[in-house]
Order: sequence, then structure tokens, then C-alpha cells
Amino acid sequence: MPNRDYQNERRDYDAPGLSKTQLNASPFVQFSHWMQDALNSPIQDATAMSLATVDRAGQPHNRIVLLKETTTTGFIFYTHYDSDKGHEIQHNPKAALLFFWPELDRQVRIEGELIKISKADSQAYFESRPKDSQLAALSSMQSKEVASRKVLENTFAQNAEKYQDQPIPHPEHWGGYCLRPNKFEFWQGRPNRLHDRFIYTPNENATLWAIQRLSP
Repeated sequence: MPNRDYQNERRDYDAPGLSKTQLNASPFVQFSHWMQDALNSPIQDATAMSLATVDRAGQPHNRIVLLKETTTTGFIFYTHYDSDKGHEIQHNPKAALLFFWPELDRQVRIEGELIKISKADSQAYFESRPKDSQLAALSSMQSKEVASRKVLENTFAQNAEKYQDQPIPHPEHWGGYCLRPNKFEFWQGRPNRLHDRFIYTPNENATLWAIQRLSP
């Protein structure tokens, strides 16, 4: 049924308020507090985040990836460098992340630029992954057309047999990106749609961050 009305699909928000005095001066610290709240809650895949990139034609693309590490400079995830997203990032490193935790009535938007992390760091993380995940990264040519599911399974099985008794090599086409933020927004759902929104923007040296409340 392509024609369907969703206008009555709504709910109320009744979470506690968010004030400027409750926010940490560092958006990285504030994010870590909210992430810990999400991890402590029943939320499944609390580290899942939407990654938005733009292709050469200016068309935005969005998908879910998993946050694997936060540092004092950014947010790290791993993917296939020769995938569609990898090509988009190579052309335009500007990107946006979105974390949405409906059970907490919270979302966090983060904007910035993506850079590849070091090969050594990518390899170290690759080696920490379960063997099946390593085999999947080695076997998949992400975003490329594939004739059938059977082709994927056969490639996986061949690699599993080949590397049965030896370490699985870290593929050159697979590794990490770090998004270095230049903007954060923290959103807390509130009654009557009068949500609390605060943005962090950095000074020239990104050593201090200004915090401003936004109208919902």
C-alpha cells in the first residue's frame, strides 16, 4: 500500500529537561556521559550511528555504521575504503554523524571532516576482531555488484579454508576513519515539542567551545 497516512503516528516526550548548566564545557566529555547512559540502558546497538556523506553530483547518502572509538580529537569507525562511501569521502571529506536513542528521548548530531587513521591502528583493530568478521572484510568487495548470495558464501568459504591455520591478512582496502568535529548538537525531547537543543562551536584553535541554546 504506497498510499498511507502516518499523521497519527506520534507520542509524547516526558524526559527531564536539559539546561546549559548541566552541560560539560567539552562536547567530547558531554558525549561520553550520554553514551554511557545509552550503554547502561536497554538500548540495543547504542553505538550505532548514521553517517551522511555526499557524492560528486551533490547527492547525499546515509547509512548506519558502528562507533568503535572516541579520542580527544574525534570519532572512529571502520569500513571498506573502496566502497561507495569510501569514494564519497575521498571526493569530499565533510560528513555528519547522528546518534538517536529514542528510549532516552535523545539525539546527538556531529559534523566535521573525515581522515583515514594510520594503517597500524587499522591493522591492530582488524586483528582484534572475531575471525568470521576478518574473513567477511577480506571476502567482500563492498558496494560492488555480486551475481548471487552463493558467490559471497563461496568466497568466504574459500578464504576460511585458505587461512584455516594461519592469521588472516589485514586487507589494504579495509580500515578506519576518524571524524574530527567542528560542531555538536545535543537534543533532549521535551513535552509539547518544546525540546531542549544546544550546539557547541569551537574557537579558532578548537581549544574552547561556545555553547548556545537553539529554539526547537
